[in-house]
Amino acid sequence: MTERIIGNQIRLIPYYRNDAVSLPWYRDRDVCKQVDNRDAPYDMELLRRMYNYLSTHGDCYYIEYDGTLVGDVSLQDNAEIAIVVSKAFQNQHIGRRCVLEMIKLAGEKGMERVKANIYPFNTQSQRMFLSVGFKKIDTEWYEYRL
Repeated sequence: MTERIIGNQIRLIPYYRNDAVSLPWYRDRDVCKQVDNRDAPYDMELLRRMYNYLSTHGDCYYIEYDGTLVGDVSLQDNAEIAIVVSKAFQNQHIGRRCVLEMIKLAGEKGMERVKANIYPFNTQSQRMFLSVGFKKIDTEWYEYRL
């Protein structure tokens, strides 16, 4: 797995343990609700379990925007895309560009489709995935056919 460059501002850096930077993203209750439908923030143990899973079941990257780590994105072996962008960097099309890069990666891997699990109340993520061509296929599932 190698670094992926998206334009002049975004780099996807292969996952390495960096709890001091990533834990604050998952300590934000709004972000936890968006991505995991959790009311409680992550603790260190849950963060490590999540990253251990993502990094051993697919490709997991940190999102670097203008030199700052702002989130993570993964393409799992089961074709599921997961993304988290810290609240301060949301609504700047960072997530959209990263999802498009994961679609490109899926094509390189020979995948025929990718999917995303999005909760019904997370209209922000729904709009973003729909804007790049995903279709809603079930209450919480969206799919993109390559």
